[in-house]
This record gives sequence, C-alpha cells and structure tokens, in this order.
Amino acid sequence: MLPEERRKKLTELRAELIRLRTTVASGGSVENPGRIRELKRTIARILTLESQQRKVEEK
Repeated sequence: MLPEERRKKLTELRAELIRLRTTVASGGSVENPGRIRELKRTIARILTLESQQRKVEEK
C-alpha cells in the first residue's frame, strides 16, 4: 500500500470511528459493537507502518 493510500484510508477509518463513537455517546446503539475495536486496531496498524517507514528512511 502506497503512503498516499495509507493516509487516505487512515482518514476514512478515523471518520468512521468518530461517527460510531458519536452514536454511542448520544445513547444510540451500534449495529456491530466489535467494529469500533476493529477500527481502532486497524488505525494503530497503519500508524505503526508509517512509523516504521519513517525510521527506515532516516537511516
């Protein structure tokens, strides 16, 4: 996955996570509560990949 694609995907995932968190915070229920956890983990994976790439580029 190219860096531009990762950034775009990261933006989309963060937007979805915000939407789901807003739904829960306003007292609503989410169709799939496990999706929040999945989104958080996927975001963390993308950020880890970016961090590793930066470290490789610095060397």
